[in-house]
Amino acid sequence: MSHFSIIITAGGIGKRMGGTLPKQFMLVQGKPILLHTMEIFHAYDSTAQLIITLPNEWVSYWKELLHERNCTIPHKLVDGGSERYHSIKNALSVCTGEFIAVHDGVRPLVNHKTIKNCFDTVHEKGQVIPVVSVKESLRMIFDDTSKAVPRANYCLVQTPQVFKAEVLRIAYEREFHAAITDDASLVEEAGFPITLVEGNEENIKITTQLDLKIAEITVLKNGNF
Repeated sequence: MSHFSIIITAGGIGKRMGGTLPKQFMLVQGKPILLHTMEIFHAYDSTAQLIITLPNEWVSYWKELLHERNCTIPHKLVDGGSERYHSIKNALSVCTGEFIAVHDGVRPLVNHKTIKNCFDTVHEKGQVIPVVSVKESLRMIFDDTSKAVPRANYCLVQTPQVFKAEVLRIAYEREFHAAITDDASLVEEAGFPITLVEGNEENIKITTQLDLKIAEITVLKNGNF
C-alpha cells in the first residue's frame, strides 16, 4: 500500500486556450492531456491513491473517454470547485495517504525524476515543491518605471507539490482569499517552511496554443516519460 495520495487538479475550463473543450481534454499526440498526466503517476507508483478533480458537467465525458480507450487505472473523481482552493479542499476529504501530492492536470510532461525528487524529500522535510531556474532577464515594474533584478534570486514553481497530509489539512483550515496562488503559498502562510527540489524544464503548464505545440514536440521526441 502506498503512503501517497495524488490529487490531479483538472477543474479548469481553458478560457485562455479558446474553444469550448477544456484544455485538460485536448489531445497531445492523439491522447488527452489529462490521461497523459494520470498515466505518468500511475506508472511511477501504481499503488498510490489517485484522485482527479473535475467539473461535474465533464465527468460523463471523462468516463466515456476512458471507456473508449480501455483505460482501467483506478482513481476517484471529486467535484472541482469554483477555485482551485475549493477543488483541493473537496479532494482532501477522500485522501487516505500519509503524504499528499497535488499536481496540475495540464502538466503532462513531468518526468519520473522530478516526482522521485519530491516524493523522496517529503519524508524528511514535510513540504516540498519542484522548481527550475529562470533563464530570462527580469525587471520589476513600479508605477512609472522598472528596475532590473537578479534572476538568480528567483525560480519558476512547478508541481507536484507534496506535503505531509496533516500539514496540508492544517493549511486548508484557513479561509480562501484571492492571493492564494498554489498549495505551497497556503502552506507557507500557515507557518510551514517550503523545501525546493529540482524540477524538469519541460514540465510546463499547458495554458496556450503555443504550450500545446511544445507538448506535442516533447512527447513525440521523448515518448511517454
